[in-house]
Amino acid sequence: MATVKLKGNPVTTSGELPEVGSQAPDFSLPDKSLQNVSLGDFAGKKRLLNIVPSLDTPTCATSTRKFNQSFAGRDDAVALVISADLPFAQGRFCESEGLENVVTLSLMRSKQFAKDYGVLLVDGPLAGLTARAVVVIDGDGKVVYTQLVEEITEEPDYDAALKALG
Repeated sequence: MATVKLKGNPVTTSGELPEVGSQAPDFSLPDKSLQNVSLGDFAGKKRLLNIVPSLDTPTCATSTRKFNQSFAGRDDAVALVISADLPFAQGRFCESEGLENVVTLSLMRSKQFAKDYGVLLVDGPLAGLTARAVVVIDGDGKVVYTQLVEEITEEPDYDAALKALG
């Protein structure tokens, strides 16, 4: 288990992020049209997982906007934004913000993704949601970068994640 902070207070996660160099755990999560999407659906592409508690918070919204902007015109990579929000809310958020370069995925059917990636919060006021993290996966499914953001209310290291993505 890892420990992160929420406004300075320690919060425990269900495990650890996958190790750099390991094969990324596959998953199946619904997108905004309720269709299940798996990591394997993007085989051959680089994948950035922007894991956030909820798009209905300023920091999560900001990171989604920033990654959306960074992925404009990229054919070699995809940004997957994973949160506990319902797919309908994710769709409304992307539509109202004009976000077309990210794919939103929901934990509404299962928390297995959050457990497999070690980001499920097991205590504190956000228990049941995810910690904030970024995982970069290459075209062969290997983890090449991870960041578990120490303070949930802070943004990830965009530069490091995008550099790892290439």
